[in-house]
Amino acid sequence: MADTRRPAGARKTAKQNGDSADVLRGYYEQMVLVREFELRASEMYARAKIGGYCHLNLGEEATVVGLMAALRATDYLFTTYRDHGYAIVRGMDPGAVMAELFGKTAGVVGGRGGSMHMFDADLRMLGGYGIVGGQIPPATGAAFAIDYRSKAGKKAEAVMCLMGDATTNIGAFHESLNLAGLWKLPIVYVIVNNRLGMGTPVELASAEPDLYKRGSAYRIPGVRVDGDDPVAVRDAAIAALEKARADRQPSILETMSFRLKGHSVVDPARYRSKEDNEEAQANDPVPAFRNRLLKSGALDEKAADGIHDAIEKRVTDAVEFADASPDPSPSELFDAVYATPVANESRAYPGDPVTAVGSVVS
Repeated sequence: MADTRRPAGARKTAKQNGDSADVLRGYYEQMVLVREFELRASEMYARAKIGGYCHLNLGEEATVVGLMAALRATDYLFTTYRDHGYAIVRGMDPGAVMAELFGKTAGVVGGRGGSMHMFDADLRMLGGYGIVGGQIPPATGAAFAIDYRSKAGKKAEAVMCLMGDATTNIGAFHESLNLAGLWKLPIVYVIVNNRLGMGTPVELASAEPDLYKRGSAYRIPGVRVDGDDPVAVRDAAIAALEKARADRQPSILETMSFRLKGHSVVDPARYRSKEDNEEAQANDPVPAFRNRLLKSGALDEKAADGIHDAIEKRVTDAVEFADASPDPSPSELFDAVYATPVANESRAYPGDPVTAVGSVVS
């Protein structure tokens, strides 16, 4: 299979990009934070501190950091269920994110969302979505709302909608892109291509495996970028977002990376060959970016070790915070079911008689 992961010219040195050493070190620190957080989340899942599903960003740290660096505070973000890293780099406190994984009241949504549903309206991160492709229609709707408001003089904004590679095969993807192309909506659809739709290679699931081309039927341009390079991802995302804001040009950005572990923490990934695993490990973006910064002089070994030590403590503190946070009370089970009061709302627990006091709120 031909290696199409790195388009020519995608990887640049610090000097070529003009980024300061501080900026590059900041990206590395964020990548290490995502890596250490996800490793600890995997451990906590094994210890039964986390329930339900849990999908990790291991191997996609450079993509996470590059995309988040491109967003403005006024832009909107919709993600998949692989959302922990995006939540943290977008600005959510790691302790609150870990508490959400633990199902605690100190979590970002009070323990109600868990791993797949990080949300913060102030940060304009409008959710991780547990249904494959479930984020695409509401993200497209948000772009429509932005376009509608901009005609009334509102400030230009844009939407970034993330998805996995296999999501490009569902109906909502094509329906949404058709509307975005027809109405010229300010949205960037980001396909995080880790080469596997759960356990199926892209080439065996898509008649057009160059996923950045999938918008051509709707006159939506696309580009492919090296997802292991945070600077390349950032630059491509900035360009796409600028076109979305200024020209109302929707686009596709495909980032190419490797998933270092299974689809979720309970997936042993036995469908992957030894050679495939070795290739993924050889392209691990965290040590690769570290070596790049060491070689360019933006980082030295002592500073790199210091970053790792500080991040390990930060993640340990996040786990301790989550562990010490209170569990939700059963009395809160029905809170926030509706945004506004609803007459005759049922608050009965399983096994309660229909006539039980408190079973209905009038």
